[in-house]
Parts: sequence; structure tokens; C-alpha cells
Amino acid sequence: MRLLGLLLMAELAFAEKKPKLPVAMERIIQSEPVTARAHLGMRVVEIQTGKVLYERNPQSWFVPASNTKLYSTALALTKLGASHRFETQVVADGKNIRLVGGADPTLSGRKYPYDRDAEWTDGAAAMETLADALVAKGLKVVEGSVIGDDTRYVWDPVPPGWGADDGLYEYGAPVSALILNDNAVRLKIRPGAKAGEPAELAMNPAFEYFAIQNRVVTGEAGTPTRIRFERPVGSREVWLDGTIAVGAPETEELLAVEEPARFAAQALVEALRRRGVEVRGGAGVRHRFGENPMACDSCEVLAERKSPPLSDIIQVVNKVSQNLHAEIMRREGGGRDGMKALFAAAGITDEDTYLVDGSGLSRLTLVCPESSTKILLHLWNSPERETWLRSLPIGAEDGTLENRFKGFAEAGRVKAKTGSLTHVAALAGYLDHPKRGPLAFSVMVNNYNGTSAKARAVIDKLVMKLLEY
Repeated sequence: MRLLGLLLMAELAFAEKKPKLPVAMERIIQSEPVTARAHLGMRVVEIQTGKVLYERNPQSWFVPASNTKLYSTALALTKLGASHRFETQVVADGKNIRLVGGADPTLSGRKYPYDRDAEWTDGAAAMETLADALVAKGLKVVEGSVIGDDTRYVWDPVPPGWGADDGLYEYGAPVSALILNDNAVRLKIRPGAKAGEPAELAMNPAFEYFAIQNRVVTGEAGTPTRIRFERPVGSREVWLDGTIAVGAPETEELLAVEEPARFAAQALVEALRRRGVEVRGGAGVRHRFGENPMACDSCEVLAERKSPPLSDIIQVVNKVSQNLHAEIMRREGGGRDGMKALFAAAGITDEDTYLVDGSGLSRLTLVCPESSTKILLHLWNSPERETWLRSLPIGAEDGTLENRFKGFAEAGRVKAKTGSLTHVAALAGYLDHPKRGPLAFSVMVNNYNGTSAKARAVIDKLVMKLLEY
């Protein structure tokens, strides 16, 4: 009995020394220079009881970066449903045929469902499939043009707050209802067979869209790979120079296209011509600048393709943090009006958020930790819970969390969406607590001065500390 008493006294003494959760969290925040002077907000809710376990600046506004995708994918999933599929059609329109974009973001070399180990395949494979269907239909000549039609949306390719240079790269590819290969070209650069030779280039999709001036030279073995890339805004000319050593691994640039609908139409033209179909007018484009879609009720549907289900698509959006696809989720979910309905259902007021884009690439978008946890709670309690949970990266395992929470034995208890811009780091999602059950949490750090790796490490510590309480 005396031994039992001593053990109880020791346990009580330890409990008295153990700081309360707010104190423990503040110690972590203040112990790291990267967060000590930063603007940091956090909120943690025990889902089973609704109890707020911890909060810091819960109603302050933060730039959320890619945490914004939680809002966009939640909107699409609750509005459209997990089984929703997007459709791309080819229709006859007089002498022309029109490739009509239906907001399908899966016309690419990406594998569905999400597979972290899958290699990127032919980015224009969907155009090959449509070309086969057209030939099977008996198409031999297109008297006019193949028109890329993205009139499902008013032509507004760049959301507010995106930088001018963002549109040069895949992560800032223009938003369009007709999407091929994420509206980007994957340019691979490989060394030549011996030193002094030009580097070899390969493009996916494999047709000429950019005019490339290649001045990259193969260097001796051991030469550092240094490649400089230049492309004027609005231009299809690309200048490459630098060196890549003999035997060095290939490097890759992801270049956004200026006119996604024309790009997709050109891919279909190329596919048809390889099958012996004469296209006399080449590729064209059709945008919408008014309020109403340009319908063609009399047009004959010649071929069509349906996307994988939305459940697979939002998994890619959240796992790899795909900006363009997130913008599509927001638009297909009804844009601002759709978001207002979602917020009303989740108990979020107009003062809680200021969303100007769907991906978080814009620094004008603002949310607060409280609104993010409310979105997480709303989706947890929705019929789409399991689909939603499958879309989130898992700590130390896959997606943008594959290299996070390293060294933490219970990293797999975290399912959450990351967010990262210069001086911005965020993480929001769920923690499977062994005693309390599932927790919904949101952590946002703005205006930190240090490396993003250090800011993310503090966030990881804060989330793992919750397991001790």
C-alpha cells in the first residue's frame, strides 16, 4: 500500500509540474525565432464534444496560402457530390468542329485515383482518344477549324492578387473551362552524349507550342547543372542557357500556356492529322466575354469524354495542392454565391473570410483559424466525410505531408492540408487523438522571418504537442 501511495504522489507531483496546454504551446512558439515575432493563429476543437481545447488569435485574419483549397474542395464536394463527373465534347458546328471544355481538369498525364508513385504519362492522351472516336465516326476532312471552346466561363483567366510572373509557370497557369495537361507543357532537359554537345529537349505533350532557343551545353562529368530560363510575359518564346553534365539526371521546367483553349485545340489537330484527317483551318479559339454561355443547340455531338469522379479529383487537389484544379472547384461550386451557402451551413459569417481565389496563390485572400476549423467540423459531420478524409495528405506518408512530421512516431495520426507562400505557412486538418478522439485544428503563421522549413517545423511541434494533453 505504501508503494502505491508513493506512486500516486509521484504522479500528482508530475501533473503539477506539467504546464497547461496554453503555456506549453506558447513556450514552443516563443522558443523559436521564426515564430516568436510572427503573427501566429491557432484553434483546436475536440470534435466529439465541440469543446475548444486551445486557441490563439482565432478570429484574426491570415493569408492562408493553399489552406484555401480546403474551402474550394469542400464547396465542390458538398455542392456537386462525390460521384460528379465532368464532360468534354467535340461537336460539329458548320464547317468547324468545336472542342467544348466542360471544366474537366483530368485531361492530363496524371493517374487517377491519386498514386504518389505513378509516373506522368502522355499529357495529350485524351486528345488521342477523342481523335480515335472522331475517325471511327467517319471524319475524314475538317473544312474549317478545330475551335477550342472555353465559353463555359466568362474569360477571366487570372484571379485577383496573382503575380504577373505566376502565369509563366504551371503553378499559375491560366484558369479556363478547357484544360489540357494542367494548361502547361512539361519541358525535360537532358545532357547530350558527350561534353560540348547541346542538351536534348523533350516536351510533353509532344508537339511544338513554344519556340525554344536552346543554348544549354553538355558539360564534363561533375559539372554543376545550372540552367537559366527566360520567357517574356505574353510570349511563346523561351530562352534556355546554361550547362548540364554528361550523365546528369534530367531536369524539368513546367511552362504555363497563355491560351489554354487554343493549346487543347492544337493538340486535337495534331492527333487528327496523324490519323490522316485533313484539317484545313488549323486551330482556333472561342472565349466568352458576356454573361451567357454561347450555346449551340443544333450542334451534333461527335465525341465525348467523361472525367473520373469528383472524389478522385479533389484527392489530387488536396494531396498535391494543385492550384488550377482548385480554381475549377470554386467555379463549379458556384463561386461566391456557392461559398456563401457553404459558409451559412458551416456557421461562418461574412466577416470571417475574404476569398478572392480558390487556390490560395493570391495574397488578397484572408481567413481566420476559427473559420477553417468550422469548415473542418462541417465536412466531418457531412455525408461526404470519408471522401473528404481520403483527400487529405497523411503525415510523413504522402502528398505535401510526405516529408513532414519526420521523427514523430505518431505522424500518421495527422490528416491535413498544407499552405505555403513566402513568409506564410499554414496547416489545417485533423488529429486522431488516442484519448480525446478526432480533433479539428488550424494553424497559420504569417510575417515570419526565416526559412519555411523552420516555420513548418514549429507547426509540426505544436500539432504533436496536442497528443500529450
